[in-house]
Amino acid sequence: MELDGRVAVVTGGTRGVGAGIARALLRAGAEVVVCARRPPERPVAEAGREAVFEPADLRRPDAATDLVTRVLRRHGRLDALVNNAGGTPYRLLDDGGPERHAKVLELNLTVPLTVSLAARPALLAARGSIVMIGSVSGTRPSPGSAAYGAAKAGLENLARSMAVEWAPEIRVNTLVLGMVRTELSHLHYGDADGIAAVGATVPLGRLAEPSEIGEAAAFLASDRAAYVSGASLLVHGGGERPAFLDAATVNSRVKEDRDGSV
Repeated sequence: MELDGRVAVVTGGTRGVGAGIARALLRAGAEVVVCARRPPERPVAEAGREAVFEPADLRRPDAATDLVTRVLRRHGRLDALVNNAGGTPYRLLDDGGPERHAKVLELNLTVPLTVSLAARPALLAARGSIVMIGSVSGTRPSPGSAAYGAAKAGLENLARSMAVEWAPEIRVNTLVLGMVRTELSHLHYGDADGIAAVGATVPLGRLAEPSEIGEAAAFLASDRAAYVSGASLLVHGGGERPAFLDAATVNSRVKEDRDGSV
């Protein structure tokens, strides 16, 4: 298989998008290490193989270096790093104070930088790759998650700079994600009807599945993407329909003309 014999680390890989990425890498033949502050409720496994769990709070000093040391001690190499750990609650800028917003910036921007720096020597030796997990929140206004959007915008720029500085030995790319259906979707979108209604706003008509994000990450980590670096791959189902298209009264007149109603 395309990632046989290679070792991959997925931060925040015990649930949701991270677990979907870990499973895809397992399917592709990689030895996978997932890390999080708490162990998964059930093992992250696929195709009869199981990811290794390493506990890590990557916001702590030296946690990234400790994680990489443990991975190298156990596996002897590191070929791919997926910086997936991140997230944010809904919080308006006027709420919570600057300290809370700063923590969101730290988790979503500083932590991927710190882990990438810690992993660089091993990735250099393996001529490996880094995959950043970005978001459409970093490409458009994100009211209620402004610090998160700012961090994801910075993360995409960071990846492009890394791709230049660390070439040709290390490839660095970003997956820019739209909405993904996970076990926490109800916290953001409500019940099943709410999730379906939100999915209907996407051109492809639904939210992404974690496995689909995983397949894109496995592609970027593999030799199929050997000449892809500094890229941002949009995995958002076609994006978001511009609100003005639904608001403009001209739409109904054009439709009538096309239907022969006028």
